[in-house]
Amino acid sequence: MIRVRHLEKTYHTQHEEVEAVRDVSFDVSDGEFYTLLGPSGCGKTTILRCIAGLERPESGTILLGGTTMFSAEEAINVPAEKRSIGMVFQSYAIWPHMSVFDNVAFPLRQASSRFPRSELEPRVHRVLELVRLSELEKRNGRELSSGQQQRLALARALVGEPKVLLLDEPLSNLDAKLRGEMRLELRELHKRIRVTTLYVTHDQIEALSMSNRVAVVKQGRIAQLDYPRPVHQQPNGSFVAAFMGSTNMIPGTLARNPDSIWAIETAIGSFHCAKSTDVRAGAQALLTIQPVYVVVHEELREGPNIVRGTVTLSVFSGDYIDCQFQVGTQTLYARQHPSVQLREGQEVSIELPAAHCVAVAPED
Repeated sequence: MIRVRHLEKTYHTQHEEVEAVRDVSFDVSDGEFYTLLGPSGCGKTTILRCIAGLERPESGTILLGGTTMFSAEEAINVPAEKRSIGMVFQSYAIWPHMSVFDNVAFPLRQASSRFPRSELEPRVHRVLELVRLSELEKRNGRELSSGQQQRLALARALVGEPKVLLLDEPLSNLDAKLRGEMRLELRELHKRIRVTTLYVTHDQIEALSMSNRVAVVKQGRIAQLDYPRPVHQQPNGSFVAAFMGSTNMIPGTLARNPDSIWAIETAIGSFHCAKSTDVRAGAQALLTIQPVYVVVHEELREGPNIVRGTVTLSVFSGDYIDCQFQVGTQTLYARQHPSVQLREGQEVSIELPAAHCVAVAPED
């Protein structure tokens, strides 16, 4: 449904040129929920705006449903209003003086081929029911809560039955509880309507819980593209590992023992691990493991992938305890069940299960 090839976009300022998008190519299948995930300033929103027709790239091609929307080589640039897309902005852009009904009806009334009233009203009522706002259709935009505004913006994007839905950080303005609820609502809504969706976010939980596939964006390029679980558990480099939550990064050298088991030799010990395809035996590497997979034993023990360390910090955070340990010159982190009680200065055994240890290449 969406095909992007060799997309490039550079912003020119008074003092510098910023390469926001650098040779980006990807495909989004019909009905797929595809997420561009990355930190602020990585280029993910620029990619989305290029697809929407709100930014003009310097090079590349963009196809929606097999039709070329942009081609630098063929000098094609279809205006945004003719691309059959629906878009939800981070700010929602709700008209406060209009009713909920009129907000949703607005794009239909402004369409080049105006919809007859007999068709307009049923369309609006259908989409308001879809997002659970039917009872609020006469309320003004300024009278809505943040969650209701988010659903209203979604309804307005869907009322024209677009081929593609583009969502630019639509949950970032919500509080934590409402954000969690809206994640579930958006996921359920997508299952019902099956519209091809391109979603932009910096939130790993949103990307992992809602997407069919996730593309992690770094400095204008796609650093890793895969299904949510592999992106989370099998990062292909230190950038993706760190962004997905691997605060444990232990430098060492990758080795392979006589039994063909991968291991990384570090200053605090040797650890069996899986490896990224970009690292070869004998090369410098980083052992990465997310804190949630680290096992802490209060009784001292020996064994593979187990080291001894000293508790330097233990912070109760409600659903879990964040722990910090000193092992030689290395600091390790773990996230434990809230029932665990560790005291500073306590000596413990720290297990890094091999199934969750991944050796990745260091990056600049």
